[in-house]
Amino acid sequence: MNTQTVVNKKNHRKLNGFSHEDIGDDHLYTGLQTPMKKDAFKLSDSEKKHRISLLFEEIMDVMGLDLTDDSLKGTPERVAKMYIDEIFSGLNPANKPKIALFDNKYQYNQMLVEKNISFYSNCEHHFVPIIGKAHVAYISSGKVIGLSKLNRIVQYYAKRPQVQERLTNQIAEDLKQILGTDDVAVIIDAKHLCVSSRGIKDESSATVTSYFGGKFNTSEKIAELQNYLKN
Repeated sequence: MNTQTVVNKKNHRKLNGFSHEDIGDDHLYTGLQTPMKKDAFKLSDSEKKHRISLLFEEIMDVMGLDLTDDSLKGTPERVAKMYIDEIFSGLNPANKPKIALFDNKYQYNQMLVEKNISFYSNCEHHFVPIIGKAHVAYISSGKVIGLSKLNRIVQYYAKRPQVQERLTNQIAEDLKQILGTDDVAVIIDAKHLCVSSRGIKDESSATVTSYFGGKFNTSEKIAELQNYLKN
């Protein structure tokens, strides 16, 4: 199959009656799970970094960059290391934070809110940054979690190619499972560089997504949570 045939086949695939070209910059949200190949971890991290460095070197060469220049010749390896060890490290389940729970000895039965958790993710449609803050809340069902672990859970799911709606739900569903309760809320407020630095180039807009589970899914609790976030 030649290259033109592949291109034509890709251009003619339809999603809800539209081609990917028709959809353009619109974000797609195909499911809760990050789309992964079945053999995603067949290669070791070191093998992945080697392959990525070769491929990124080819991309740079195609763009016409001089890879013999002292400033550029180490870039493919740096990018590969950054992809695997840093900004996309959340793709590997081995990097999921280990969570310990503790008995709620304080008998604190109101909502606990960890707000303004800074995160950096990447849009899976253009591989450019999503920069934002997450607000996470839960009501104990008898167990509590260390505050830093809430941050680590946010970072784990953020460090992968993402869609903000999926990121919001992944954090919420994981917290529900860990804490053994549906009483979980997640709000994410983020800027997408695929919107502000390219395409429509709107620097002022931001995207807000939310998840309200269990006791949080009432107008009273939502108002209470929003009041905490204002202060």
